[in-house]
Parts: sequence; C-alpha cells; structure tokens
Amino acid sequence: MVEAQVVPEADRCVQCGICSFYCPINIDVRQHVWLGIAVKDSHCLTCGECIARCPRGVLRFDSTQPIRNTSR
Repeated sequence: MVEAQVVPEADRCVQCGICSFYCPINIDVRQHVWLGIAVKDSHCLTCGECIARCPRGVLRFDSTQPIRNTSR
C-alpha cells in the first residue's frame, strides 16, 4: 500500500476555503495551501474530498514514499 499526502500548488490558490469546508475531519487545508506545505496531519483520511472540491485544481495526491528502482 502506498501512502500519500495532499500537496498544494499555492500560487494558484485564491483562498476560497472550499477545501477546508468539505474536509470531513475539519483540517484547515486552506492554511496548509497558504503556507505552501503538504497536509501531513496524522488525522487526514486521504479521502480526496478537498482535492475533488477545489474549483481551481490546486490540490493533488503525492506519494510519501520514495520511488525505488526495482530493475536489477
């Protein structure tokens, strides 16, 4: 199983707050975007609701694990 986190493109965000409004556990996603940092809250469900609801497509999932070269 691959672990992921929500990563913002802060320069595209207009701070509408829709991402935070739809977060089922009330993480202030908008604040993370404003600061340009990934949502690393241990309570984040990685449900993708904030990503799906963002009208500007500012948020995306990114793997928290480094990509390993499996070729030998």
